[in-house]
Amino acid sequence: MTQKKKTTAKGPAPATKGKARRTAEDAAPAAPQNTDGLEGALRALELALDKKALEPILLDVRELCSFCNYQLVLSGRSDRQVDAIADGISAGLKLDDIRVIGSEGARTGQWALLDYGDFVVHVFLHSAREHYDLEGLWNDAPRVPIDVPADARIPAGEAYDAVS
Repeated sequence: MTQKKKTTAKGPAPATKGKARRTAEDAAPAAPQNTDGLEGALRALELALDKKALEPILLDVRELCSFCNYQLVLSGRSDRQVDAIADGISAGLKLDDIRVIGSEGARTGQWALLDYGDFVVHVFLHSAREHYDLEGLWNDAPRVPIDVPADARIPAGEAYDAVS
């Protein structure tokens, strides 16, 4: 006696060995993925402002740069604050399951760089920010409109570097 194999319109049915076969319709819809880094950069900005970061700008470098899509540049009033801002961003994004790929300058208090792949965060002491002039380097990059609270703005001519 010959046993007849089950078939479907597309051919033989696959063996399941006692397990229910999942189809694409059964799977939960995937959460939308942020593919260019803007959401992460905006979250980093929010975390930086929680640590009283100053003068933030967000540059869209997608058309100008091959290693990231956005660069967030901001300042701290002191070397300790620069470190605290960088630590706050790193810890907050880690809780959001966004992991830093690499970092430079941590613990120097002059410039902390956090590389997240699609976006890079630069936290500067103001004198270092003026020296490296990333805003000038990326002068052709459009600025992403962001809401900057009044307490994150520095009045023109005010000195705000302090060593702590």
